[in-house]
Amino acid sequence: MTTALEKEKAVAAPTTADGRRGSHAMRWWVLAVLGVAQLMVVLDATVVNIALPEAQLDLGFSNGDRQWVVTGYALAFGSLLLLGGRLSDLFGRRTTFIIGLIGFAAASAVGGAAPSFEVLVGARVAQGVFGALLAPAALSLLTVTFTEPKERAKAFGIFGAIAGAGGALGLLLGGALTEWASWRWVMYVNLVFAAIALVGAILLLAKHTATVRPKLDIPGTVAVTAALFSIVYGFSKAESDGWTNSATLGFLIGGVVLLGVFFALERRVKNPLLPLRVILDRTRGASYMTVFAIGIGMFAMFLFLTYYMQQSLGYSPIITGVAFLPMVAGMVASSTTVPSLLVPKVGPKVTVVTGFLLAALGMALLTRIGVDTAYASHILPSLILMGVGLGTAMSTAFIGATSGVHHDDAGVASAMVNTSQQVGGSIGTALLSTLAATAFGNYVSDHVSGAAPSPAVLAEAAVQSYTTTFWWAAAIFVVGAVITGIIMPNNVPVPSEGEPVLAH
Repeated sequence: MTTALEKEKAVAAPTTADGRRGSHAMRWWVLAVLGVAQLMVVLDATVVNIALPEAQLDLGFSNGDRQWVVTGYALAFGSLLLLGGRLSDLFGRRTTFIIGLIGFAAASAVGGAAPSFEVLVGARVAQGVFGALLAPAALSLLTVTFTEPKERAKAFGIFGAIAGAGGALGLLLGGALTEWASWRWVMYVNLVFAAIALVGAILLLAKHTATVRPKLDIPGTVAVTAALFSIVYGFSKAESDGWTNSATLGFLIGGVVLLGVFFALERRVKNPLLPLRVILDRTRGASYMTVFAIGIGMFAMFLFLTYYMQQSLGYSPIITGVAFLPMVAGMVASSTTVPSLLVPKVGPKVTVVTGFLLAALGMALLTRIGVDTAYASHILPSLILMGVGLGTAMSTAFIGATSGVHHDDAGVASAMVNTSQQVGGSIGTALLSTLAATAFGNYVSDHVSGAAPSPAVLAEAAVQSYTTTFWWAAAIFVVGAVITGIIMPNNVPVPSEGEPVLAH
């Protein structure tokens, strides 16, 4: 019986003289389209943060409710990524990608026009749902488009730079739009990104022709969606209510139990949502761990360094965003050069470990900050080191995460990358926020007896809380280096099995 994927192969684009499918130039246009879509999704994780105070004033919601504008997106996005990845494998990556784009744009339009807090949160949840369709489809399209080693390394380097630097660019864009236009434009701007990507997808990507009805692992889907929801929600509760809160513990323990149920199911069902062969491969497994560890440290660093620059140094939102640009430059430079130049010579293990250690050094240098320190001497060197290190590790992990994967599994393998980063970011933000609050409280209690703390003591306590998180993040990067060094083989990742994705 002819399968849907075999049918797709039957409509392959013409090959070039050297045997490559489709047009070489067109493949790079596909990368541009996928990059725009990925940038939109990554930006949305941070671009809203800076606009929240103005949105709160406009819509009149409380400080307690404010977290749901961020958490609503994270919950939907994080819990549905694996389902989104498998849907792109079953129903076609082009179809899933386009549906994700249109849905994300529509949700952004509703959020931008939101007349109330409830509508805004609903729009953010919808963004997370469609983002969970869009992100895995984009990476899996990239995976099956670029199969030649040199082109693959370059393409994944560019894509990794977008994924890594998008958070910092979100801070800059959010600050600019909030200050010069309105908080609503941090939502409306997604319509521009989506329109560009949609036109490119319609023109460049081949249509999927299905001849069989795909089957979905319903029990596995329910189990893993509930597990990821519980874990992400549990860590968000830990950030606001503490680690000993009964709801926090209940959701975290329940999430772990459900994950165990999910993996037990995946070993038994005929058409698993996440075939265990995807994650048991040492290169792919170590790559997911790399992205997870980077997510813990990187998202927390954006959060606390932003607090420091705005609250301690008095930077405006726009200046804060500009201050992160050297890190972005470092990530772009390393992501676009290291996979093609360094990985073939020294191997992925050495490359990722080196990237982790550079990032750890940069994070450790950030602990030198004080209440009033100079950007050029105390922040800039750290940002450059972290940019180079994180770009090196992230881009290499992106290649390894989809190496050797069959095209049937490209979507779910790609979803694992996004899931690892999203869950890592949620854990990092909650864990390091708790450590920061504890450090702040301990400093105040150690330096104040009876009377209310002075502004100077509070300022020093804030810096102490930031440096504590930076030390912990540096330690997490070192642990990531050790785990990667143990698990990951040092063989150059094998490209995944490609299939035609170009329209012709």
